[in-house]
Amino acid sequence: MIGPILIALVIIVLLIVVSCLKVVPQAQAYVIERLGAYQGTWSVGFHVKVPFLDKIARKVNLKEQVADFPPQPVITKDNVTMRIDTVIYYQITDPKLFTYGVENPMMAIENLTATTLRNIIGEMELDQTLTSREIVNAKMRAALDEATDPWGIKINRVELKNIIPPAEIQNAMEKQMKAERERREAETKAKGEKNASILVAEGEKESAILRAEAEKQSAILRAEAAKEKMIREAEGEAEAILKVQQAHADGIRMLKEAGADEAVLKIKSLEAFEKVADGKATTILLPAELQGIASVAATLKEAVKK
Repeated sequence: MIGPILIALVIIVLLIVVSCLKVVPQAQAYVIERLGAYQGTWSVGFHVKVPFLDKIARKVNLKEQVADFPPQPVITKDNVTMRIDTVIYYQITDPKLFTYGVENPMMAIENLTATTLRNIIGEMELDQTLTSREIVNAKMRAALDEATDPWGIKINRVELKNIIPPAEIQNAMEKQMKAERERREAETKAKGEKNASILVAEGEKESAILRAEAEKQSAILRAEAAKEKMIREAEGEAEAILKVQQAHADGIRMLKEAGADEAVLKIKSLEAFEKVADGKATTILLPAELQGIASVAATLKEAVKK
């Protein structure tokens, strides 16, 4: 009989010893009480508690946590009732204060969030509330962090997850947004049409400039062609006259070399003047010495005709 009882006692002692051996995991802390009083806080690692005297009062999670509270009804300064959904990011910094500071920390934070939110929104109008989320978030975080500090809780961030105004205000806002969107679309369309008109006008202007430039170049080319033609004709006439004169000069030189007298040479010179005039000049001025020879030559021509 003694053997089984001893074995049972040994097993019970082993179970008690094993139950007193505790390992605290990472990012957690255990609050220990001895005979109902706070004994200490176990951090990460291996710990042994006194049997029947020590107990783990609370296991505290030290990670950053998120609390998503349901929408809270609030009233703005201009008497508009809306519902706001808030999200709290918090972290436990003191396990002892968290355990003994407040009975239900999360319920306390939720109620504190609701009252703080009502106080902040009550000082703002609807339009300011909808456009000042960052301001509301900062005020909420500062107020909650100060209030929860005695509870060993640090409020890291507060976010307004959703702002739900009344249905009639939502409809009015949607109509306003639709009108604003249509106005922007109309402005965009008008701006596009204006740009298109400007592009067309610039294209027509550029085309007119190019046409005028082309006509100008064409007129210049025609004028240069006419000028070139006149120059060529004048050069041709001048060259022809020079050749005729050269021919007469050569003839006179040949007559002179052949021994012709001075009278014959002067008559040949008159014939050269006649060729030069070619009926285009009404008056030819002759030297005095050639005028007598011209009269004699005219008399000879009349006698021959008779």
